[in-house]
Amino acid sequence: MIKHSFILFAAALFLITSCKPAITVKALTGKWKYIKVENPNSSPPDSVKKADLDAASPYIQFTPELKFVIVWGGKFLSHGSYTLDGSNMNVKEVLPDGKTRDFAFYISELTDDEIIFESTGKDGSKVTALKVKSLLVSSE
Repeated sequence: MIKHSFILFAAALFLITSCKPAITVKALTGKWKYIKVENPNSSPPDSVKKADLDAASPYIQFTPELKFVIVWGGKFLSHGSYTLDGSNMNVKEVLPDGKTRDFAFYISELTDDEIIFESTGKDGSKVTALKVKSLLVSSE
């Protein structure tokens, strides 16, 4: 009986600790500077060199209005809107011709300082980014 109770307790504890809380707009909002970009599904797997990332200074910015913009090398690369569903971000990207493209990102990690998100498929990528902290200037 004790062994049975322990197994049930262990199973319940595992389920509770393995469930990630849903991603929130508040936690996501802000500017995130890319520090690592991988293409794990390409053949062979590939990644963007650190020197290239440093030179291009890419970032993604999320707004409370569920909009995003991606900047790479000082130029707007992509923009659009998003919705959240648990750890998934459903993206509607606005293309240069005005058409839209829908795809999903899986957010595998989100802390106050770091985000890791990835897309799937042959051209899928995995991005690690750090939150850019805004500096508040006092008027005193």
